[in-house]
Amino acid sequence: MKLYNLKDNSEQVSFSQAVKQGLGQQQGLFFPQDLPKFSRDEIDDLLQLDFVSRSQRILSAFIGDEIPAAQLAARVKNAFAFPAPVTTVEDDIASLELYHGPTLAFKDFGGRFMAQILSQIAREQPVTILTATSGDTGAAVAHAFYGVNNVQVVILYPEGKISPLQEKLFCTLGGNIHTVAIKGDFDACQALVKQAFDDEELKQALYLNSANSINISRLLAQICYYFEAVAQIPAEKREQLVISVPSGNFGNLTAGLLAKSLGLPVKRFIAATNVNDTVPRYLAEGEWQPHQTIPTLSNAMDVSQPNNWPRIEELFKRQGWALSELANGVVDDATTQSTLRELAAKGYISEPHAAIAYRVLRDQLQEGESGLFLGTAHPAKFKESVEATLGQPLPLPQALAERADLDVLSHFMPADFSALRQFLMEQAPK
Repeated sequence: MKLYNLKDNSEQVSFSQAVKQGLGQQQGLFFPQDLPKFSRDEIDDLLQLDFVSRSQRILSAFIGDEIPAAQLAARVKNAFAFPAPVTTVEDDIASLELYHGPTLAFKDFGGRFMAQILSQIAREQPVTILTATSGDTGAAVAHAFYGVNNVQVVILYPEGKISPLQEKLFCTLGGNIHTVAIKGDFDACQALVKQAFDDEELKQALYLNSANSINISRLLAQICYYFEAVAQIPAEKREQLVISVPSGNFGNLTAGLLAKSLGLPVKRFIAATNVNDTVPRYLAEGEWQPHQTIPTLSNAMDVSQPNNWPRIEELFKRQGWALSELANGVVDDATTQSTLRELAAKGYISEPHAAIAYRVLRDQLQEGESGLFLGTAHPAKFKESVEATLGQPLPLPQALAERADLDVLSHFMPADFSALRQFLMEQAPK
């Protein structure tokens, strides 16, 4: 598999190199040189397979023989060791529940696959994973790499801007997991990560890598659960399927669109955002004008400069698709709360991110279409806001209950690169 840097097309790397490197020169994202496509018969055959077998074939279509098929199959089996069920919410709408993994969020798929792949290709070389999180990436990456030999993990997150239980899930591990609360928003955390990757001395000293959705291994892993979703949809409904994706950093939507480019039958995708609406405004007005990030109930989507958007633009250009055809919608907190209550009245307890995806889907779904929205995290990860909205208690699943009373082990730091750099150098392999 060959990939090229979107900011410098002359930089071309293998899949293994892209996984180890994370970002290209000038902080450029890597993108596949060849976009595989399955025939309709091949798609039908794939949809008959089990989740792990199908995922191995999808990933092989991108990766090629760079990782032998048997080894890739074993890595996929280890990574995708939990289900992604489709649950009916009403007659024409269902939820793809992506929160049945160890950290109760969709990031478990990408985080665990990346850990498996990095173990495959890095061997004994020391690696420092540096990533920013707006909530769920941190837990998925921390748990995927916890205790892995020769890997140090440093996770930046915005102080006071993720839910307390999100924080407890990954800031109580210690060991090779180092968590840093940054005084600022997610965009400030992400900017610090990018500065670190621009620092050649730092990169060399720490063997830096990134584990958020800028890493191609995580992105490819996410393609697989879109196929799993469609496999659970009745065949007669697939041609009219509309999928609504709660969108912050836009990695999840990028993966869905890559699934469509492979030939997966999806009529259209909807990019559903909160009031941090850089992309919907760009699609409507044609100007990229990020605003100051606004804190919302759907904190994992509080992103004003989504990192993965250049990949979406590149894919649309390569496929000859018109960006004007990408459906989108914006939902504020008041509507998010009323939608949570509406879903609860239907017997479905959800959380703010999925509620946004449902709201835009419900408002835009046309007669004869079938709708699917992504449930990206367990409602209990947002226990305080969901309980306050619904007026009823939420029991904690075991993964959260066993960490709820543990001490947070985070370091606290201003949004200052010199301070972060000093901290990182202290983690360098001796």
